[in-house]
Amino acid sequence: MKNLINKAKKTLLGNRKKGYTLPTNNKLYPAQWNWDSAFIALGYSYFNLNYALKEIQTLLDGQWKDGMVPHILFHDTNNNYYPNHTAWNCGNKIHSSGITQPPILSSILKEILDNNKINKNQFLTVKKIIKKIKKYHEWFIKFRDPKNSGLVSILHPWESGYDNSPIWDSPMKKIVIEKNLNYKRADNKVVNPEYRPLNVDYDKYVTIKNKLKKHNYNPKTVFKLSLFNVVDVGFNSIFLKANKDLANLLDQFKLDKTVISNYIKITEKNLLKLYDKKKETFFSKDLRHNRRIYVPSISNYFVLFADINNNIINKKLIKNLKKHNTKSEYFFSSIKSNHKSFEEKRYWRGPIWINCNWLIYKGLKNKDEVYANKVKKMTVQIIEKKGFYEYFSSRSCKPFGAKNFSWSASLYLDLKNNKC
Repeated sequence: MKNLINKAKKTLLGNRKKGYTLPTNNKLYPAQWNWDSAFIALGYSYFNLNYALKEIQTLLDGQWKDGMVPHILFHDTNNNYYPNHTAWNCGNKIHSSGITQPPILSSILKEILDNNKINKNQFLTVKKIIKKIKKYHEWFIKFRDPKNSGLVSILHPWESGYDNSPIWDSPMKKIVIEKNLNYKRADNKVVNPEYRPLNVDYDKYVTIKNKLKKHNYNPKTVFKLSLFNVVDVGFNSIFLKANKDLANLLDQFKLDKTVISNYIKITEKNLLKLYDKKKETFFSKDLRHNRRIYVPSISNYFVLFADINNNIINKKLIKNLKKHNTKSEYFFSSIKSNHKSFEEKRYWRGPIWINCNWLIYKGLKNKDEVYANKVKKMTVQIIEKKGFYEYFSSRSCKPFGAKNFSWSASLYLDLKNNKC
């Protein structure tokens, strides 16, 4: 549908500010988000490569001196979003949050470079970008995996990207809400509260955030003292693939990949330790309370995206993935629809997200081409039927959240340009 392709481009351009792009054009997300910008850059690369590279450059302009790339950059400080720049009170050159998000950037950059020829000036730009991404990955290795286990931790549910997923219900239960919290949410005024995280969850998010802030987001200190410390299988799968793609980019640009290559070997081995052979499923681990987390989240299947070298497990994953939405016309719900925690409308507790489908599709391409095409076709149909919304019902395909959503438009462009 040529008209929708043009509309996708107009959606991105309509959400674009000076050098970066908002997740949507309403007041819901009035800043630059880390993994949103990566997905957005991929969309731009199909019609304006310079905009794609600029999106990434602007995100990396907010990189901290230690290497961390924040999950939010507040280029415009005049907004009602909470938590805003004053609530975080941190940043290097640009006001930012004090936490990060899934490091999808190198995987996106590799996709962009695989599909585009770059000139000399762009080559120099990309080389600088790769060096910054390398520093970012080394920050994860040093500070989020101090015991060199090959598996990194997230210290806030927001770092996962799937903020209020039932994966976090167990570790969040243990958190005692800080007394006299004083803040005003804006998200549930812009969007129907039925679609957003509960107030009790938000109280806990702010409590965790305040603890990190109290320790000035010092990466050495907060790893030990954060109220939340989880090794998430989905996040680690994205990081493993990101490291593999980064190693490839470092090779192309004749940069040292020793640290990254060594870490890939450790992760390849230890990610499999999060696999339960009896249940034939991956689990995440709550390090703070030393407990396994078994929740049938679509993010458990991001292991397919990681391209682990284990055909037996990959085949079992695909077999189980095909059962994830057996009773739903549309897929993939963020949580399996027969699970007790499933909610059709509420954010990451049930709805379909285009970026999750995209990750699954990319992971299936070299393992089950027929099913990969089915996932791609379904994902494209959802968008062509309902538009560029933030998330969708797996039961009715009803759209929820923000409209004119940037990564839905961006990934639609990629899917339409992709052949299995």
